[in-house]
Amino acid sequence: MVKINKIYTRTGDDGTTGLVSGARRPKHDLRIEAYGTVDETNAVVGLARLHIGDLPDLDAMLMRIQNDCFDLGADLATPDTGEKPEYEPLRIVDAQVERIEADIDRLNADLEPLRSFILPGGNPASAHLHLARTVSRRAERLIVALAAQENEIVNPAAIRYANRLSDFFFVAARWVNDHGRTDVLWVPGKNR
Repeated sequence: MVKINKIYTRTGDDGTTGLVSGARRPKHDLRIEAYGTVDETNAVVGLARLHIGDLPDLDAMLMRIQNDCFDLGADLATPDTGEKPEYEPLRIVDAQVERIEADIDRLNADLEPLRSFILPGGNPASAHLHLARTVSRRAERLIVALAAQENEIVNPAAIRYANRLSDFFFVAARWVNDHGRTDVLWVPGKNR
């Protein structure tokens, strides 16, 4: 259980932040950027949920994703050093990836087929879900870049989950646009 008594600690005044292990890293470290961008994704999901309206199934999916984003952040904030830790670190697991895939499939089954690329918009919920898609895609790029660094280990399930996350937001954005019927389509060269 997490217990926070004091919001400011002054320990980051030197430009570093603490990982779950207690190790300090610069605030511009790629690992910090990765889980910070996952946190940003989570905040955008919160905004999207304000516009969902009377769609309790989608809202429940988004609430699960918000919780999973904290799990993903905890996973990234607890580097695998190859040594056995004193405690069992929280890691994204395959069941979370499978669940989000099932949610994608469930929403996608109701969608009109794509006829063009989609411009973000249609309604406020869709626009916010597209924003969540782009922020989560940035988080994924940072996570993959972190995994490519020498001496950095990233949970493969975390990478898969991050990849599915943006797919979910894309499908959900279309789903709230009247199952894709009110998507705003890109018209190549329209304004030439």
